[in-house]
Amino acid sequence: MPFDHFDLIAPFYARVNYSAAAKMRELAALPVQGRLLDIGGGTGRVASALLNDVDEVIVADVSMGMLKQTHRSALKPVCSYSELLPFPDNFFERVIMVDALHHVIDQPATACEMFRVLKPGGRIIIEEPDINTFAVKLIALAEKLLLMRSHFLSPLQIVSLFPGSRADIVSENASAWVVISKM
Repeated sequence: MPFDHFDLIAPFYARVNYSAAAKMRELAALPVQGRLLDIGGGTGRVASALLNDVDEVIVADVSMGMLKQTHRSALKPVCSYSELLPFPDNFFERVIMVDALHHVIDQPATACEMFRVLKPGGRIIIEEPDINTFAVKLIALAEKLLLMRSHFLSPLQIVSLFPGSRADIVSENASAWVVISKM
């Protein structure tokens, strides 16, 4: 089994505040009744900021070290690969993924699973470092040197993972938010 960088950093990562919660609420059109899935949500630092905006929040992550940090909140942790989510079709009103798509093994399969579990009329919000910026190119290089198997996509490449869907891209600083709407 490969070294899990995330188990190592989990106790520290849980203490980092998510500064873009207001932006996430706006793009996800929160509050909304129903369920929200945070894929690759780790410690639940993002999902915790959204607990009052939905009826139920589930954090799915492959790192048990990260998920153990969610025990202090009302979040529901589920250990799962993003490529094979253990939820029925059309189960969530909102699906989010923050700073995690570049870490998954199979990005197209992850996109298919995100879309599969999203209800019609729902939204997927993917926040990723924008590889089109110089600072993120340096981060990508550092993650390669740390053997993190990261594979960064441009915002347009992320949109292409969801063919036939309505998509919007919002870029600010070195981050890009891709909003996918399921009709």
